[in-house]
Amino acid sequence: MSILIYDIKELILTEEEPAVWIQGKSMATIPTLKNAYLHIEGEEIRGFGRMEDLEGLSIETDRVINAKGRMVFPSWCDSHTHLVYPASREIEYIDKIRGLSYEEIASRGGGILNSARRMQDVSEDELYESSFQRLEEIISYGTGAVEIKSGYGLNTESELKMLRVIRRLKESSPLTIKATFLGAHAIPAEYKRNQEKYVDIIIREMIPMVAGEELADYIDVFCDRGFFTVEDTDRILNAGMKYGLKAKIHANELAYSGGIQVGVKYDALSVDHLEYTGDDEIRSLQDSETMPVLLPGASFFLGMDYAPARKIIDSGLPLAMASDFNPGSSPSGNMQLICSRVR
Repeated sequence: MSILIYDIKELILTEEEPAVWIQGKSMATIPTLKNAYLHIEGEEIRGFGRMEDLEGLSIETDRVINAKGRMVFPSWCDSHTHLVYPASREIEYIDKIRGLSYEEIASRGGGILNSARRMQDVSEDELYESSFQRLEEIISYGTGAVEIKSGYGLNTESELKMLRVIRRLKESSPLTIKATFLGAHAIPAEYKRNQEKYVDIIIREMIPMVAGEELADYIDVFCDRGFFTVEDTDRILNAGMKYGLKAKIHANELAYSGGIQVGVKYDALSVDHLEYTGDDEIRSLQDSETMPVLLPGASFFLGMDYAPARKIIDSGLPLAMASDFNPGSSPSGNMQLICSRVR
């Protein structure tokens, strides 16, 4: 289908040759075009320009949209979500209101472990149907590309079930979707006294099967206090790398965990959360091509400290944001809301 949008008050992010990397003070400059048109054909932008230039062009279109008085933005790219889940965890907000921390709720079997228990009982079809509805929801908020993680299975069967659902979503949704294997999201209760054994299962069983079925684009680890250590993370990322899975890291949400540094070591695509980011972490990122990603929705919904966004930008680094859409700590995929939470 060919679409012409005309009389646009202001067209946002008009780059003839999109930059791969924008960082530091350069992020304050966004190229725009006033009194503009935009021509889309299928999945491609075929042209854009000022309205006075449109008069001399011959464009055949299936649909014409008058955007008079309105602005046109690119869609959101939400690079960190957990939107494939069996049920919401709103009951845990009672504990949060009573003052329990994220870690305290997790230690009582809540949080990720709560979702993992429910994951055992939901069918793949049920999981797909509920997740597809969430995709439709984030499309209505303006998201056009999304990353979706596993991580609520915490055993081989359920992790594969989640990743197969993500593959079905890729096949049925107009969104651009990337899948991430996150078997290292939390320590299952039965391995609390033998964390190394669970790491061995991830490395020797889960990763080969995920790679063998080509179910994931990336591999992730929750490297933080009370979850996976730097040593665990190093072993898991090393194993994933051997199977062609590029790293993405949950890092430094709860403490100065070393997650940022181990992510940089493995040339991670991104390190995400970053509530605890100091000078050492910034120096590590400055010498890398790893993207820092903030998840302010988690800070907002959990009542935690926000990541130092301004310090990161002022250090000359790039910075991205994502929703962390999940059933407990950030139950929204509305990127407009998420971006309004940055401090």
